[in-house]
Amino acid sequence: MKPQKPFKILFLCTGNSARSILGEYLISKFGQGRFESFSAGSHPKGSVNPFAIRVLKDIYHIDAADAHSKAWDGFLGAHAKFDFVITVCDDAKESCPVFPGQPVTAHWSSPDPAAFEGDDRATLAFFAKVALQIQRRIELLCCLPFEKLDALRLQQMTREIGEKEKINEP
Repeated sequence: MKPQKPFKILFLCTGNSARSILGEYLISKFGQGRFESFSAGSHPKGSVNPFAIRVLKDIYHIDAADAHSKAWDGFLGAHAKFDFVITVCDDAKESCPVFPGQPVTAHWSSPDPAAFEGDDRATLAFFAKVALQIQRRIELLCCLPFEKLDALRLQQMTREIGEKEKINEP
């Protein structure tokens, strides 16, 4: 049996500085080689939030020093076909372009940890809470029996994951 090549997945947010970066790096860890991950934003901040980098390093032992904020325009060409496109913020959902190749699309809303107001300790704790929400959703995605699902059912189940692990806004 020929091994399946990794699914290409793109996490989208507005600033591509926190939530989508967390998604990109967490699925690389928890997907165990089954996903080739990317992230982008509609209006990239230009830099990754240092709390996102710190959570990935301190909690997940992931070196994300090479992470950078980038625009989703660079992923719209025919050469960039994705199997999954996941929006992680409500603004990105509303303005998300159509990606070629009919990828599975879903919206996994998470509160913006970069907008959290508090001291460093509280901010780090909120980033960790959002990262855990994204991690749990990724774990659910990784448990899906991809080989047994038709495209419509895979789309439905991926979207339902976005309804799990809700976080109340601070």
